[in-house]
Amino acid sequence: MNIDQLRRNIDSIDTELVELFKRRMKTAADIAEYKQQNNLPVLDKSRERELLNKVADISGEEYENYTLRLYSQILELSKAYQSKIIKTPSPLYEKISEAVANKDRVQFPEKAIVACQGVEGAYSSLACEKLFRTPSIMFVNSFDAVFSAVSQGLCQYGVLPIENSTAGSVNRVYDLMDKQKFSIVKCVRLKINHSLLTKKGTRLEDIKEIYSHEMAIAQSADFLSTLDGVKIIPCDNTAVAAKMVADSERNDVAAISSAECAALYGLETLCEAVQDKADNYTRFICISKKLEIYPGADKTSLVLTLPHKPGALYNLLSMFSALDINILKLESRPLDGRDFEFMFYFDVEASVYSDKFLQMITELPEATESFSYLGSYSETV
Repeated sequence: MNIDQLRRNIDSIDTELVELFKRRMKTAADIAEYKQQNNLPVLDKSRERELLNKVADISGEEYENYTLRLYSQILELSKAYQSKIIKTPSPLYEKISEAVANKDRVQFPEKAIVACQGVEGAYSSLACEKLFRTPSIMFVNSFDAVFSAVSQGLCQYGVLPIENSTAGSVNRVYDLMDKQKFSIVKCVRLKINHSLLTKKGTRLEDIKEIYSHEMAIAQSADFLSTLDGVKIIPCDNTAVAAKMVADSERNDVAAISSAECAALYGLETLCEAVQDKADNYTRFICISKKLEIYPGADKTSLVLTLPHKPGALYNLLSMFSALDINILKLESRPLDGRDFEFMFYFDVEASVYSDKFLQMITELPEATESFSYLGSYSETV
């Protein structure tokens, strides 16, 4: 047989497969209606396991793995279709729906009292000024203090870094979000340009110590490796580093900080753009103790843990694929006290108004060992 004949055979088989798939989905819909009438859950683990074992036996050794992959996807599509029919919103989705329907949140506020870590000139404060037109910024000395200030009602929001394009996620912020049950209400992406700041007259060869935040130090590793005999000292914040240099009586110290801090603290920019990558961006989140969702929210952040067994992550990814939800971020992190087991950070793209968002929130409890919903929001660039 030539290639055209073989392709005609494939086309004929595909027609049969599609018709059989439609029949299967129609039967799945009938089952969904039965489950709804009898108050049964969509997921039946024992039935799913039994079916996968059966098709594996039928397929034979040569095709077993391929068949299991195919049917895992078919089962995810079937569950997604059944969830759409049954439409049994979880308590979390009802809470989200209430936040979406809140008429007082037709647009993100232009002014608010906002907590930021650091001092005047910190990147968090620059991000805050991009998020709010006229913010009143309360500076605190740590990420924990940002959460504390919002919890105590001293301010309405907090702005914190969550991820850098070079150094990765800020795990401490994720931990605090999960522990204290805060929500992300907005996000902004800020281009980070680090400069080496000194007092006027200081030369590069004079420098003995450089201060900066550990993330900025990591982002400028290539530049710092060219400086022999210079001590690198981490501090709370890049703006704090600039202020330390300005307040010091020494002329042999420098800070890796922003150009804004040079003007703010009367320092000189000795070297510009010392970060390793020109396209160095940090995402900053605006957090609230209350769940707030504003029009245009099309990104959702999640923290997930999965059963420690083969195929657990694949099955979760199959669920997102079946729902046609784009994954913007997937990052693993070791779980404390559990050898070689991981938690996952997910950012996904789905409008809070869409059916697929409802299905995702409804299916996640069954698809994961545990999960935390960190909020749905839009991102400002």
